Amino acid sequence: SIRELAELICDVVGFDGELAWDATKPDGTPRKLLDVSKLNNLGWRPTIPLRDGIARTYDWFLKNVAR
Repeated sequence: SIRELAELICDVVGFDGELAWDATKPDGTPRKLLDVSKLNNLGWRPTIPLRDGIARTYDWFLKNVAR
């Protein structure tokens, strides 16, 4: 879920504030699903776990953008 992803990002970057959700707004866009079956049939498999990918992206950001 978006909440789980946001919490994971907060954990990786060390954010200790509070996440706020506006309950008066819609819960998001209409349902969208990603189908990776064609990629899998071609032999593709993820090699980097989500948490590691976020950590590596954040590390790159700190080294290259947040100067």
